[in-house]
Amino acid sequence: MWLRFLLGVMTAAVVVAALAFLLSPTDTLRERTVVVEIPPQAGALGIAQRLRDADAVRSAWAFVTFTAVRGNIRGLKPGEYEFPKDASTLTVARMVENGRVRQHLVLHPEGATVAELARALEAARLARADDVLRTARDPAFLRTHGIEAPTVEGYLFPDTYQFVRGMKTEEMLGRMVQRTRSKLKPEMIVRARARGLTRHQLLTLASIVEREAVVREEQKLIAAVFWNRLQIDMPLQADPTVQYAVGKERRALTRADLQTDHPFNTYRHPGLPPGPIASPGLGAIEATLDPAPVKYLYFVAVSADGRQHHFSNTAEEHNAAVARYRLSRNR
Repeated sequence: MWLRFLLGVMTAAVVVAALAFLLSPTDTLRERTVVVEIPPQAGALGIAQRLRDADAVRSAWAFVTFTAVRGNIRGLKPGEYEFPKDASTLTVARMVENGRVRQHLVLHPEGATVAELARALEAARLARADDVLRTARDPAFLRTHGIEAPTVEGYLFPDTYQFVRGMKTEEMLGRMVQRTRSKLKPEMIVRARARGLTRHQLLTLASIVEREAVVREEQKLIAAVFWNRLQIDMPLQADPTVQYAVGKERRALTRADLQTDHPFNTYRHPGLPPGPIASPGLGAIEATLDPAPVKYLYFVAVSADGRQHHFSNTAEEHNAAVARYRLSRNR
């Protein structure tokens, strides 16, 4: 009798030890995190096998049995998961049950374009660049978000976003548009109207200010230059609008570029261009609504990095500043 009892205890101990081993962190997870992508409709067995193949669990059978006992075998969710170092099968199961998928941080900086965002999303393997550009011009998407423009350019708020693999481009861009709507307060729209600007025109002018002003301290001065020019119907002559027109983004322009007959070429067409050329931040928007009380009509970068500008009231003063800058640059 005692022998039978002892054998039973030993058997139970072996079973417990075996289960503990099967549910313990794998050798790989003891060393580093493990990323596993689970497609939709994979099924419990398919999910378990993917986890086993990536060495996120020790046994596919043990994972299926464990989730079945927990009553969650039908609640396993697809997605991309990053299991932390030393994660046990319990931790892995809870993450897949709760859909705690991997978050990808995507930075859309101030002054960035839709084209630059498209490349960033493609580099992060979150979307194809072509799909992003297509969605940005999709009339149905634009109508859904109340954007009366041919593209979403300028309506994507510059910020750091958390996206997950598998999200549709409409979801990602939609979230960015909603962020702009939440940041652009009603009182800002009222102030814009008092200056004769629609929301679209506010974002358009602010985007030019954003691209021209490298440092925030100069945003109000640069905004004032453009406001002063608009008031006398003087062309804005903003290089970033020409870069946008000819597809050069942040590259140097040629004389031929400046002569391009394009609606966004503010050297040839006075007034505001048809729409924004990039995503303006709150600083540029505020500067556009509250420009510096100066009469400047010109500015030229006087530092190699473009962070500092010389501002002038007259063409003569401006030309002299340009000559001084060129002379100092050639020394």
